[in-house]
Amino acid sequence: MKNNNKLPQTVAEVETALKHLRDKRGYLLPHHGLLAISSPKLLDAYDATYTHMTLTDRVLTLYEKEIIWLIILVSTSEAIATHHIDRLRKSGGGETDLEAAVAVATWAEGADHYSFVEKHWGAHLNGFDGVAKYREGLDTLTKKYTIDQKIFEIGLAAAHQCHRRWDWVGEHIQGAYKAGADEGAIAEGLALAMFPGGVPNFVDACDIWRNLIQSGKVNASAPYKAWANLTGQGGFDEAAGKS
Repeated sequence: MKNNNKLPQTVAEVETALKHLRDKRGYLLPHHGLLAISSPKLLDAYDATYTHMTLTDRVLTLYEKEIIWLIILVSTSEAIATHHIDRLRKSGGGETDLEAAVAVATWAEGADHYSFVEKHWGAHLNGFDGVAKYREGLDTLTKKYTIDQKIFEIGLAAAHQCHRRWDWVGEHIQGAYKAGADEGAIAEGLALAMFPGGVPNFVDACDIWRNLIQSGKVNASAPYKAWANLTGQGGFDEAAGKS
């Protein structure tokens, strides 16, 4: 099979291949160089995806997007992602906003402790509601900051998505609706977690959202209802009659 994916062979060709990406982003990461020398077309496709995901204005403002990014990145311990601090500053944000992202990402890490107490110790307690107690503490925390509640809800849904805490993903998708979030903003926020949290987790989070719409737990718009109710979205197992 003929390979039309011409690979750079010299130092100069590698440097030329990376110059455009550096000029565009202002930085490079190790995988950029590897893709440039091993699969330039994959690098182009990756860059196009990242550009639309992060650098293109859609529903979220740059400031809102960076708050969500930082919640995700703190939650997944992405140490190399300091460029998002720079992008936060360029959006008008500052260290107080970073502190908020750290605080809510940290709170999310303990969410399952509330579920644990309700499930295993609830019989010994006076009506302990894990979600309500989690929400009480979260409300106390988020009231310290001026960030819109809907941005916290989207960021927390995305952070929980990265760790497969599915009940909490659903809780915060519902919370985002209650806080008045645009559905496009919810979709944009969950998609940001595809790279640090993994595409399979994004797939499952989308299915949770579909189930919330189908069950009437969120008041979805017509296009989102159409998506949720479309049959045949169960992957290969469903197509092969194995589900």
